[in-house]
Amino acid sequence: MIYSPDWLLARFNTQLPAPAARTLQNQSGAQRAAVLLPFLQGPQGLELVLTKRAEHLKHHPGQISFPGGRIESGESSKMAALREAEEEVGLSPYDVTIVGQMPPQATSTGFVIEPWLGLVHTPPRWQLQLDEVADIFHAPLAELWQEDRWQQWNWQYQGRQYPVYFLHWRQQLIWGATAAILHRLKLQLGKP
Repeated sequence: MIYSPDWLLARFNTQLPAPAARTLQNQSGAQRAAVLLPFLQGPQGLELVLTKRAEHLKHHPGQISFPGGRIESGESSKMAALREAEEEVGLSPYDVTIVGQMPPQATSTGFVIEPWLGLVHTPPRWQLQLDEVADIFHAPLAELWQEDRWQQWNWQYQGRQYPVYFLHWRQQLIWGATAAILHRLKLQLGKP
């Protein structure tokens, strides 16, 4: 299966209700954050750029994530996602075309993450901010979407049950909010 930029553009719905993140934030008292899901054209079709967080970080140390972070005062979530991607991995906002936004993803650690999808149209020269990012890698969608890579567990927390997704890719275990966002994206996009 070939996942191409045209396929992504044709499949992704860029019209989402704007108040969704604010409503979720107000109800939970969560802090708002934004992430960028950067897509590159690779030899197997579209590849998604993922990072490994530095081990010393307070939140989610060593976990696989997308470039992103807190939304600053007066900043839109899209601006925050692009700013954080530039700060963390050196991806210029001018080299990214935003193709859509996904629904917000709440975390058990008190954040509401607003994911943005972007096509990277210039081969980037990664410049990792080592205080935050330990590593960066490209994962082909054709591999990430393979069913045998996915597991789901049910997690009991504060009297409620939550599905927790785990994705095994090469030597990496992707889980938590990153896996939840990927799982939702997988369901939304389907296969070519």
